[in-house]
Amino acid sequence: MIMAVHLTVQGSPLTNDQLDFSFVAELPVLATPPKKRSPRKVAPATALVPNAPLQPLMTVEAVDVSTVASAQSNAGSVEALAVVLEAHPDYRVLRRLQPRLQWPESSGQGVCRVVVLDTETTGLDHSKDRIMELALLRVDVDLVTGLPVGTMQVYDQLEDPGIPIPREVQEITGINDAMVQGQRLDDARIAMLLDGVDLVIAHNAGFDRPFCEARIEQFRHLTWACSFADISWKAQGKRSAKLESLALEMGWFYDAHRAEMDCHALLAVLIANLPQLPHTGLAHLIEQARKPSYRLMATNAPFDAKDKLKARGYRWSAEQKVWHTRVGDSVALQTEFDWLKDNAYHQRSAVVQFEKLDALVRYSNRAGELLYHQL
Repeated sequence: MIMAVHLTVQGSPLTNDQLDFSFVAELPVLATPPKKRSPRKVAPATALVPNAPLQPLMTVEAVDVSTVASAQSNAGSVEALAVVLEAHPDYRVLRRLQPRLQWPESSGQGVCRVVVLDTETTGLDHSKDRIMELALLRVDVDLVTGLPVGTMQVYDQLEDPGIPIPREVQEITGINDAMVQGQRLDDARIAMLLDGVDLVIAHNAGFDRPFCEARIEQFRHLTWACSFADISWKAQGKRSAKLESLALEMGWFYDAHRAEMDCHALLAVLIANLPQLPHTGLAHLIEQARKPSYRLMATNAPFDAKDKLKARGYRWSAEQKVWHTRVGDSVALQTEFDWLKDNAYHQRSAVVQFEKLDALVRYSNRAGELLYHQL
């Protein structure tokens, strides 16, 4: 026998069409089977069983009937229903990300004042494109727990870029010319939020930082970290470093490509403990920002080494006409020196250039300290 579970919210029964899914649980067969009924149409289910075709009705065999009934009796409890689904190994539940503005008090062992930042721009070229939306989350991070503390301050504002917004950008962001007309960032408010900040975090700081520095001088004098590049998400077992993918893996969905929600999503991702490290993503970025990184150039590398360099992750700079890569610390830098000598220069003597980058210039268009190394 199949028992259909119907939900009731605030005393009103919800139909399958309203919910767009239904749950059934198997009960023991009665001595007298019910009369057969003609099949009826049921809305397609939104919960998908991996590696199985979509079915109008799906049997959740591992969920006890009393558990389902309990969820039903809890009037309006969609969350209780989500818990029922989560109890079954064939289902995953995504929840809408809910921004959080208030956090517990500090442990008293010190904090790092952080701004989580995102921009929406008219295009990818900071030399000609412009910011059309800027969002900031200012929050203190406890240095012991690596978690936010106290009250978070939020800023989000549109700005008229002074140029037409391309149609493809409008389709991605939902921001059009009419929305930004006459809008301008509040420079005084932004300056206040940036005052006393220890670190700016962006998911792809190499993109956001040049745009922000071109618009607001104060950003040039702050240290920056990149949650995309400064955390090896692959080493943490993640399939993608894209923010939407990271959030989905952690069970959240949100309205992406608007600056403020992207900031809330990034903060939510960064407060989770990293699987292969003993702290949160926030704590890791704060720690990494205190260390220099390096941009290593395979200066005058032989032409026949290009395939090995490319496979190693080096990128070609058409402007400087050199293969280059970034490494996170001095140990990795020495490892790369050894690899270059063995694989690119074939044990021949060579002098290579490298830049020492601190968090004040990292991800900006400004050069770091230029140094040389004899292989």
